[in-house]
Amino acid sequence: MGKKTKLALAIAAASAAAWAGSKAFLKPQKREGKAVLQKSPVVLAHRGGAKLAPEHTMIAFDKAFELGVDGFEIDIRLTKDEEIVAFHDETIDRTSDGIGAIRDFTLEELKTFNFAYHYKDEEGNYPYRNEKVDIVTLRELFEKFPNMYINIDIKDSPETYEGSLMPSKLWRLIEEYHAENRVVVTSFYSEQVDRFNLYAQNRVALGAGETDVKKAFAAYTSQFRHLYQPKVDVFQLPQKHGRITLDSPKFIAFLNKFNIPVHYWVIDDEEQMKKLLENGAQGIITDRPDIAVPLVRNWIESQAEKNENEK
Repeated sequence: MGKKTKLALAIAAASAAAWAGSKAFLKPQKREGKAVLQKSPVVLAHRGGAKLAPEHTMIAFDKAFELGVDGFEIDIRLTKDEEIVAFHDETIDRTSDGIGAIRDFTLEELKTFNFAYHYKDEEGNYPYRNEKVDIVTLRELFEKFPNMYINIDIKDSPETYEGSLMPSKLWRLIEEYHAENRVVVTSFYSEQVDRFNLYAQNRVALGAGETDVKKAFAAYTSQFRHLYQPKVDVFQLPQKHGRITLDSPKFIAFLNKFNIPVHYWVIDDEEQMKKLLENGAQGIITDRPDIAVPLVRNWIESQAEKNENEK
């Protein structure tokens, strides 16, 4: 046996010993269950249900609430006068007037625009062009829907002035309305979630950012799954990212071992909803709450009946 072969065998043996030793002494560190995540499965109206009404408007939130959703999935940005508003795009060209970013306008100025001007219904009509539909603040949502689950996605980059202010501004507003137990705070930027938690100190449920998802999936596909230490409470995922499948039952089960529920977006098709629920998903984020709410309710009832029959 040559020196290279002996060295390779020694490295392999050491790696195997390290793996066995780590598995023997380390157990998965489960996340503490947050109150907002106890119900499962849930239906969250994406931006209020963007295929049924103008997204991020009170029209959409009211309609989704009437349909019986468990909560809303919203994006937030900071205005020029540092008000937190529900809005996805960086620019406001969805409105009746004005070109620019949310950060370029005060809330009073934004209230002069019609935020439903470009909304087109299924018949191809523009039903709100002769109305003025206001932008919605997070404060207004907290006040109008005091018991609703709200999933809050920070859109302002941490590298911007607005993004640097958002974690502290958001925490103070959540604390003011005692909403700690009914919101999830997440962001594509994992750094924003980390910075928010410096204020929240794990008193608010945290959603996974892009970095968190990459770390979790890398751990899942490795031999060192048991070394994974999550720092968030819930994952909101697409079914696929590029060629990577993120909705497999095994990946969902892997996250569930850490007491982390998994929600999928944006799911508007009944068959996809059923598949995800069968795979173990704990939430459906949808533009079509009129489809998702009755489907999930029927699924819950069928599961309860199935469990009863198996007793």
